[in-house]
Amino acid sequence: MSTPANPAPARLLHQALSVLTQMAPAAVELGETFAAAGHELALVGGPVRDAFLGRASADLDFATSASPDETQRLLARWGDAHWDIGKEFGTIGARRFGRGAADTGTADDIVVEVTTYRTDEYDAASRKPVVAFGDSLDGDLSRRDLTVNAMAVRLPDLTFVDPFGGLADLAAKVLRTPIAPERSFDDDPLRMLRVARFAAQLGFDVEPATHAAIVDMAPRLDIVSAERVQAELTKLVCAPSPRAGLQVLVETGLADRVLPELPALRLEIDEHHRHKDVYEHSLIVLDQAVAQETGPEGPVPAPDLVLRLAALLHDIGKPSTRRFESGGGVSFHHHEVVGAKMVAKRLRALKFEKQVVKDVARLVELHLRFHGYGDGAWSDSAVRRYVTDAGPLLERLHRLTRADCTTRNRRKAKRLADAYTDLENRIAALREQEEIDSIRPDLDGTQIMEILGIGPGPAVGAAYKHLLALRMEHGPLGTERATAELTAWWESRQE
Repeated sequence: MSTPANPAPARLLHQALSVLTQMAPAAVELGETFAAAGHELALVGGPVRDAFLGRASADLDFATSASPDETQRLLARWGDAHWDIGKEFGTIGARRFGRGAADTGTADDIVVEVTTYRTDEYDAASRKPVVAFGDSLDGDLSRRDLTVNAMAVRLPDLTFVDPFGGLADLAAKVLRTPIAPERSFDDDPLRMLRVARFAAQLGFDVEPATHAAIVDMAPRLDIVSAERVQAELTKLVCAPSPRAGLQVLVETGLADRVLPELPALRLEIDEHHRHKDVYEHSLIVLDQAVAQETGPEGPVPAPDLVLRLAALLHDIGKPSTRRFESGGGVSFHHHEVVGAKMVAKRLRALKFEKQVVKDVARLVELHLRFHGYGDGAWSDSAVRRYVTDAGPLLERLHRLTRADCTTRNRRKAKRLADAYTDLENRIAALREQEEIDSIRPDLDGTQIMEILGIGPGPAVGAAYKHLLALRMEHGPLGTERATAELTAWWESRQE
């Protein structure tokens, strides 16, 4: 690799050499295999970009002059397994097991995808390309979404290829398209969302001409399927800096096409008048929720899509519930209930998994529940109901509730934090005394029918609910007391 004159790219190049050296043996060997057969092979895309950022990747993407059939033949010789699921688009995959690995694979495995050089043409009414194989690496790189993803390393000699200035953009932390952005986005509108996603993943700024083109061409995104939009949004929200990507979405108008509830929050003043608007408040809550995610062994491992979506969207019910009060204040009564319905509708439209939709909507519905806690005035029954209503979302609800405190008043913030800590302590104390996380009546359905001398039917369900309410209110009753309560309840129904 030759060293550029600019010292910043030079430092990145030195960093990349260190990373590439670690992955080089297998990659170089693969390059030698293709070269021996008379074909070019180059490492391309994300693995090259990440190498310059000091990150190694076990999943490697290559471009080649070889046809898909020839690529398949060569990979069958190089790897321990190969597949042709992407052959229609010129892509063949292969896996080489790590040393000492069984055929089930390990983290030491090397997974490669090799794609024949492409020069796609796009139907104006669709983002689906008409696959056309190309004859040069530069032509293949020109169809990439961003210059930082349009760099390559030729193999086996490790020659760096950068026809569109990706290394300089990487050093400057700028996102720019390799060809005119209008042409790039017209060919594939999903690339506009990818710009926002990489802003979140890399923390880079969008180059002005690229930004302007997105603003002008945002309506073109309407031809992209909901599934593809959802996939990009998921990657964006789960990125290290989701705020940066979301701001790109809102500022360019892309959010108006895919998540219109988010920019709508800019019009609403937070009822506490402590933040510029609810939009800014929501981004702060998201930042704070991300900061409270745990490591792999913790209860909410990062990145947690459900927590992040709930943090971002917890107040989307405010615009439709805003009311101006006679004393000059502003209220948003029941915005959590309205917001939960709006969240469910939007996430379903974006084709999120049913459980994700259900969990995010439930967190939005519950996010204000804690504010009735006051100074620890809740009864044990209320604490039980809080835990039961949250169910498996309790740990996420803890973090969402804490993240939702964005007041600049330190005394108020401390009071809220202390109150929630008190609630968590009470939950922990009740857990030691009883099975608070899976509260059930002291008698099951079979016992109820036996005691009352009845068969299956609505009366059994009503009795079960009655005993559950007593369990919530008083804690464990024991079989004897539960039987007495059940009998008294049944007799009162017969009068």
